[in-house]
Amino acid sequence: MAAPLLDIRNLHLSMTSFDGEAHVLNGIDLTVQRKEIWGLVGETGCGKSLTGLSVSRLLSSPPARYKSGQILFDGQDLLGLTEAGMRALRGRRIGMIFQDPTTNLNPVFRIGEQLVDVALSAARHSPEILGLSASASRGERKAAAWRVAGEMLDKVGIPDAAARLMDYPHQFSGGMRQRVLIAMTLIGRPDLLIADEPTTALDVSVQAQVLKLFTAMVAEHDMGVLLITHNLGVVAQTCSHVAVMYAGNIVESGPVAAVIGDPRHPYTQALLAAIPTREVKRGALRGLAGTVPNLIDPPPGCRFAPRCALAGAECTLAAPPALAVGPAHRVACLRATPGGTG
Repeated sequence: MAAPLLDIRNLHLSMTSFDGEAHVLNGIDLTVQRKEIWGLVGETGCGKSLTGLSVSRLLSSPPARYKSGQILFDGQDLLGLTEAGMRALRGRRIGMIFQDPTTNLNPVFRIGEQLVDVALSAARHSPEILGLSASASRGERKAAAWRVAGEMLDKVGIPDAAARLMDYPHQFSGGMRQRVLIAMTLIGRPDLLIADEPTTALDVSVQAQVLKLFTAMVAEHDMGVLLITHNLGVVAQTCSHVAVMYAGNIVESGPVAAVIGDPRHPYTQALLAAIPTREVKRGALRGLAGTVPNLIDPPPGCRFAPRCALAGAECTLAAPPALAVGPAHRVACLRATPGGTG
């Protein structure tokens, strides 16, 4: 059997600040195969973005320090690669869409120039991206790159895409800049796409269009996707699998139908209960008491125990192991059983 596209094994990451050392990733295990779209969900501060940045090796060291674990990409441990080795993978085989579009587009270059640069760089390794043979002239490659850039802008919902290639980033709204970043990432057809809140700044109709594009790219190019989001509705509609994070731990993971349809961890249940529906009356929406703990001095045992109504003394003794409660459905909770939680 072929190696997984992405295989994160027992990853521990700490971040050092003036206040002390925070153990922000606490034994992450996550496997993404080609043609799978994994949603990574949880409250702000749970470690979702840090997990994505770890795969791309975009965290500065210091303050970041990997204590143990592996990040295997097509069987190769990324933590052992040099910076030059990582640069060869970023953008070409590992694409990343960041949360803030204002800091990731160069304000002095036209949108088209930035997209064309990405397309030409990717085509050095994969000439088929431009629809040309490897013997095509420089002029032919550049003309094809402009065509591909316009097509990709159109796919992410930019009106009059061919004309907008000549505009600068400040001439686009925040949502449109986000769509430009999505186009820039997808133009190279990466094997693994890490998308960190890619649709937050988009209206509902454009969000649906972009998510549909993700799904089509996965099917057409055998991609794998790690979609970092707070939106469980997006996960339910788009993802094949989901991992629920809390305070640096993956507390529940598996196929979307199993995790969202039959949640076993109290934290997953609480997140789903906090989603407004038509049946919930005004003022009756359930919230989750407390906050994510300080990871410089985390609670002993299960990090969710201080907020969990089901927690007992045994929950504070050691971190709970991930238990199989169904086909590919795993839960890190001492209260979890094949028949449910509690």
